Amino acid sequence: MLYVACGDGGSGEQSGAMRQSPPRLDTLVGKILRIVPDLSLHPRTTTISENGRYRIPGDNPFVDVAGARTEIWAYGFRNPHRLTWDVDPASGTDRLIAASIGLSTWEAIYFVHKGANYGYPAREGNQVLQADNTTAPLPAVDEVPIQISDQQTKGTAVPIYPVAQYEHTASGGDAITGGFVYRGTLLAPLVGKFVFGDITTGKIWFTELTEMIAADDANPMTLATLHPLQLLWNDRADASREGRDASRGVRLQADPPSNDKVTPDAVRQLFPTMFPVVLAAYRARGGIDPDLPGQSTVSGPGRADIRFAVDGAGELYILSKADGMIRAVTGVTAITSQPVRN
Repeated sequence: MLYVACGDGGSGEQSGAMRQSPPRLDTLVGKILRIVPDLSLHPRTTTISENGRYRIPGDNPFVDVAGARTEIWAYGFRNPHRLTWDVDPASGTDRLIAASIGLSTWEAIYFVHKGANYGYPAREGNQVLQADNTTAPLPAVDEVPIQISDQQTKGTAVPIYPVAQYEHTASGGDAITGGFVYRGTLLAPLVGKFVFGDITTGKIWFTELTEMIAADDANPMTLATLHPLQLLWNDRADASREGRDASRGVRLQADPPSNDKVTPDAVRQLFPTMFPVVLAAYRARGGIDPDLPGQSTVSGPGRADIRFAVDGAGELYILSKADGMIRAVTGVTAITSQPVRN
């Protein structure tokens, strides 16, 4: 099976009928879809799609709902930016985790359940999203209509709430990266923890998977705790000539003439986010923007643009688009000093 995350294309923040596209069952935007991409597989338990290019499993939740798109597995998302499967090696239990980028208030992590309504645009995080796109507290009885189309509804549903979330504030960020439950061997303290970050600021956190499971309890106020992770990194370009090439905005590298002033190699330093790490490499590789390209509300001028990946052994990597780098996470250590800079 292939699970496909579809953003809402900005429809959920509009006015009029378009605003209801994410929860409408007759559209594919703002959804997680489940299909069989290989037409030769599962012919007895699937049907061929309308365009004849993939199959639709017969146990998808809306195959018998008139007017609904049968590809839909879950609905009511703004941007389920990254999907991650976690399989517990001890129990074999598998969980589909979605990191969903919010509009202007909450970045959220959800467990994805078959046929579930995640509330957007009536809800963002564990709050009401109002018509003017500001948030408000939830009502005492929290239900949202099940929309078949812009005109047709079929009862109501209690929306699914995040198992963890953070705000668009200085302590949070702008857009969640997605992440992975760590199952490797190099980073023993992180085993069984969900590691994720914020795209623009480069902040990284972990949550306890056990707390995430406990938070999947239909109570909007039950949330897993976010624990910040910092970066211990050696900038190998810091032993360099003191000065800059004004035409390129990069540090001049080693092997200076003997009369140049040389800054010493500071070896490994502690950084609170990936932002300064990415910025150093961006400059060393010839980047000319003083603050990294792009901008966002919380990160301000510049975006670290980080993502995560794991390899076949479950080991963790951090990808950063701004400097075009992939870095392996090689260890975990307790913090013994304060970060050197933001």
